[in-house]
Amino acid sequence: MSYPEFETLDLNRSDAGVVTARLNRPDRLNAMTSLMFDELELLARAVTADRTARVLVLTGAGSAFCAGYDIEDARELAVMSGLDFLELQERAARALSGIRSVKVPVIAAVNGVAAGGGLSLALAADIRIAAPSARFNAAFVRIGLSAGDLGVSWLLPRLVGPALAAEIAFTGRLVGAEEAARIGLVNSVSAEGELLADVDAMTELICANSPAGIAMSKRAMQANAEITSYAAAMELENRGQALLTRTEDMPEALAAFLAKRPAVFTGR
Repeated sequence: MSYPEFETLDLNRSDAGVVTARLNRPDRLNAMTSLMFDELELLARAVTADRTARVLVLTGAGSAFCAGYDIEDARELAVMSGLDFLELQERAARALSGIRSVKVPVIAAVNGVAAGGGLSLALAADIRIAAPSARFNAAFVRIGLSAGDLGVSWLLPRLVGPALAAEIAFTGRLVGAEEAARIGLVNSVSAEGELLADVDAMTELICANSPAGIAMSKRAMQANAEITSYAAAMELENRGQALLTRTEDMPEALAAFLAKRPAVFTGR
């Protein structure tokens, strides 16, 4: 599987199918631009089209994860026409929606500040692992915009609860790594210098399981987070399980479990 050439992302793909995308504008704290939005959308499509991809890892080059929309470009927002701004906003929304919709698990390795759109990007991942230097904030309100941006108003309350989400959104205050772990914003905080090793350990655990089983699990959890009916959730789960019994990997996983040996998955 070949991937596009990117200007704002540095891509690496392991033999195990782990795709690591590093936001690569360290001189600007990996701040987002229109080009980065387009490239994140392309990345999401490419990973989903890669039938042997198992996990997507997002992280940042240098000392930051992502400082949000580049403030130099943000100066233009106040003078853009409403339609031009809507076009930019929709480009950004397509990018983050694409990342969230990638068929494989997405892990955000948050190695520093994740502000504004950087917070949105981290929230779009399925799993967040933070370095001790990680800091999060909904910076939108500090430049006269709404914290309801790029999925934050939907995702943040579901992770930390509505009252705490409101506090974070209305104050724009920084949430440090330890607090983020305590309130459920991140899964865990790594020891100094151990972030990528911990991410590797997580990807290894994920890759040990059936590709189709993981993909169907992600689909079920995301779809059922958006409905209010227990019965509808059960119906979706039932169909997913029935489909998985028709794959080659399911009987292989069962046989391997019974024989107490590692399974050999084909993704079919």
